[in-house]
Amino acid sequence: MNLERSLNQPIVLAVDDNLDNLVLLEFQLASVSDCAVVTATTGEAALHMAEHNQPDLILLDILLPDISGIEVAQRLKQSPATANIPIVALTALARTEDRDRILNSGCIDCLTKPYDLDDLQTVVTHHLSLSCSPL
Repeated sequence: MNLERSLNQPIVLAVDDNLDNLVLLEFQLASVSDCAVVTATTGEAALHMAEHNQPDLILLDILLPDISGIEVAQRLKQSPATANIPIVALTALARTEDRDRILNSGCIDCLTKPYDLDDLQTVVTHHLSLSCSPL
């Protein structure tokens, strides 16, 4: 399913295997930015949604049931169709070495759960302004 993109509305792909977290994230995104949100609950679904919807930003949980978010990020960055989509990790992993692995996988930023709504707004607004700015 492809999402119809309006001229000024960016698309954000939100990926989380916890449905409560995903619904909360959708609600938060609606309150902090004017974007269309598509969702996925597995790594494989995230790869498919990213390729077919070409989102302007991906918010990616790292602990997914099928393949890790780190592998998802690596595979997205290896594909010419999705390599330029910015990925922000949303994770409960808080150790420095975890953050380093996440950023080395291709994610451009990382928010540790539970994250602050103001931090989410700042990160989403910043990365959408970069990815949606005219060339």
